[in-house]
Parts: sequence; structure tokens; C-alpha cells
Amino acid sequence: MNNFQNIRKFNESYYFKQIFNEMTTKSSYSFVLFLLGFPVHVVTYFLYLLKKDKHSYAHKFVQTKEQLIAQGKMQAWEGDYRQQEQTKAAFFKQSLNDQQLASVVNQLTEQKLKREVEKILTSDGIAKQSYTNYFSKLLENPIFLAVTFIPGIFMYCFLVLCSNAFSRFIVERLFQSAFVIVGVATLVFTILYLSPFDPARNLLGIEATPEQVANFNKIYGLDQPYLVQLWHSLSGLFTFDLGTSFEGKENITQSIMNKFPVTLEIALFSLLMAIAIAIPVGIISAVRPNSFADYAFMFIALIGLSIPSFWQGLIFILTFSLKLQWFPATYNPNNWLSIVMPVVVLGTSITASIARMTRSSMLEVIHEDYIITAKAKGLSERKVITKHAIRNAMIPIVTVIGLLFGGMLGGASVTEKVFNISGIGSYIVDKQFIPDIPAILGGVVYIAITISIVNMVIDVLYAFFDPRIRSKMKKS
Repeated sequence: MNNFQNIRKFNESYYFKQIFNEMTTKSSYSFVLFLLGFPVHVVTYFLYLLKKDKHSYAHKFVQTKEQLIAQGKMQAWEGDYRQQEQTKAAFFKQSLNDQQLASVVNQLTEQKLKREVEKILTSDGIAKQSYTNYFSKLLENPIFLAVTFIPGIFMYCFLVLCSNAFSRFIVERLFQSAFVIVGVATLVFTILYLSPFDPARNLLGIEATPEQVANFNKIYGLDQPYLVQLWHSLSGLFTFDLGTSFEGKENITQSIMNKFPVTLEIALFSLLMAIAIAIPVGIISAVRPNSFADYAFMFIALIGLSIPSFWQGLIFILTFSLKLQWFPATYNPNNWLSIVMPVVVLGTSITASIARMTRSSMLEVIHEDYIITAKAKGLSERKVITKHAIRNAMIPIVTVIGLLFGGMLGGASVTEKVFNISGIGSYIVDKQFIPDIPAILGGVVYIAITISIVNMVIDVLYAFFDPRIRSKMKKS
């Protein structure tokens, strides 16, 4: 029992050290760990400077180097390398003068000497001092962990999060998403800033006096330099304070929170409808190529890709609302039937795209050698398709689904306008002709955040479907 407790304590004391050593192999992780544990690193780096012996390693290095030279090792290596280079030149029929030969031999000998000295010092337990090694040794001490846990809690939490390959993968994607969101916000703001539209003139009218225009620009900070306006916009995004819109002085955060869920709901239902219809259709078409069902399904998919969404929406309203009176013509959040036609219209084109991608991906997979081997072993066609083919064909399909979902969020404005839906797409379209910079920026960033989250989920699904990706994640 005591031995078990001692082993457990030993493992706990080396837990953070092992993770720290793995993560500091990448400079980006080292920088993040330094920032998160800044109070701890300030004190430990000061102690490192006090205890650091700048001359011990260098002295041992020079001493060991002189010993090897005194033993005649260097002369022996020079002879070996000289013979090696002469043999190589004779074999390739190359001319090599004495000066070139001496330069090459000297370079190779110096490299060999350095490697041998480092090998000897490492075997003797003498390592080149660095702050990373010093801090790594401190992590072995449970007392150090207990004392620094509170000031370094963010660093230790980050180490725990990154201890698992999948959680580390998610953390990396979250950091990448943050950079993507900042990049999108900066690009959108720059385009709006360079836009020829003048918000003051568009809102106040052409009869507004120069004093009124100047006052408007001063109130909303439009008279400030580009970098100042950009900083205010980005800081507002990260503090969730998007301010008020130019038109109507509405609270932008509240407006987006009211409108974005509507667009997200329609997009999600459209995606679920597309997946439920397209994947079975694509599988059937691939399993029965050049059959009547294959031609029929792909012809319908081609029609679905060719129909403009605004025209399809108008035809649906004329047919199913005005003539048959099955569904309401406009969206009503209190009537679930009113969401049916927008979902179908928005999901038609992506259903066709996913079906065609599923068919092509399945056709490529079912002709692979391992599928032929599975059939030769006597497995039924159903087991071959469900257990082998579908899973290996899902990676390109999942990629297309992620891309199409992002396109739906960005392109839902047409469908929202047709069915009079007060969503984020129509909100951005209404604001862009002013241009209402804070409102547009907030709407675009919300969409960018959602697409980043979807892409992260897609990347995780890659690892679920492909074991090769899982193994790479564990090795990284």
C-alpha cells in the first residue's frame, strides 16, 4: 500500500513537468505559457539569473574538447575524412585541390568534435543551462507547485487542458479562430472605411449643413484616424459592447441577439434536412451507378442546383400559400408551419451539392482494394457499405457540409427577404447601404464566430472518421 502511494505521488510530481517539456518544444506554446504564468515566471527567472553559472558548461566544453585533441582523436578523424573525400572524388571523377580538400576536412572534423563533446557532457549529466530546463526541474517539487498554484493557476489549467491530444487540438483551433475573427473584423472594417458611402449624408440627407455632418461624425467618432476607429471597433467586439447603430440608435448587441437565432435556426434545420435526404440518395446512386434511380436522383439534384433561391421562394409562396394555402406566406415565430418553406428553399441547393459529393466520394471508395477484399471474404454488400465504405467516404462529405453551412449563414439574406424574416442576413443587407459600420461589423463577426465553431467541429469529426488523423494528433 505504501509503495502504491509513493508511486502515485511520484507520478503527480512529474505530471506537470512532462506536459511542460512536451509543449515547450514549440515556440508558440512557450510564449503562451509565459504569458499565462507571468507572475510565477518573473520570480523564477530572477532566481534563475542568481543561480546561473554562466561559465560551468562553457568551461567543461572547452576542457573536454582539449582532452579529445590531446588524445589524438582529432588527427584520426582528419585522416578518416581526408581518405573519405579523396575516395569520393575519385569515384565521381572530380578534381579536388589541396585547399578545397583541407577546407572540407576541417569543417567535417570540427562538426564531429562538437558532436562528440556534447555526447560526453550529456552522458555525464552536464547539460547546457537554460531557463526552460531550470523551470522544468522546479515543477518536480510538490512544494513549488503548491506555492505557485494560485499565481500560476491559468498556466496550470492550460497545461491540464493540453495534456490530452484532442483537448490540445481544440485549444489550438480556438486560438486560430480568435485570429480569424480579428482578421475578418479588420477586413470588413477596412472595406467599410474605404467605402464611398457617407453615413452622415445618407442619414441626414443631402440638405444637411457641413456643421451637422461634422457634428454627426464627431458623435460617432468618424472624424478620428483609421487606426483609432479600428481599435475602438475591435475592443468593442471583445468586450461585447458593440455600441449603438447610426440609424435609430438601437443597441447593436441586443438587436443581433434577437435576429441571429432566427437565421441560425433556419440554417440548422435546412442542414439537417439536407443531410437526411442527400446522404442516402448519394449512397443509393453510387451503389447502383448508371441505373434509373441514379439518373433520376442526379437529374433532380442538378435541377436543385440550378434553381435560384429567390425564384423558388416566390414559386413556393404562389403555390403553397396563395393557391393551396398549406403554409403561411411570411415567417411567424409563433407558427412552426411558417418555417417549413424557408427551410426547404434554403436547403434545396445544399441538398443537391451534398448528394452529388456523396455519390462521387462513394464511387471512389467502393473501387478501393480493401472493399474488394471485404467482398471476397464473403461479407454482405450491406456490411461492406455501412462498415467500410461510408466511413471512409465521409471526410470529403463532411468538408462540403461545413463549407455549405457557412455559405448558408452568409447567403440567407435572399431567403429572409423573400419570406420577410427578420434575421441577421437581412439585417446586414439593410445596414450596408448607409453604411452602418458598427451594426455590419457586429453581424459579420457573429457569423464568423459561428462558422469558426462549425469548422472546429468538422476538424474533430475528421479524427472520428479517420484513425490516421487521430494518430497524427497524438504524435503532434
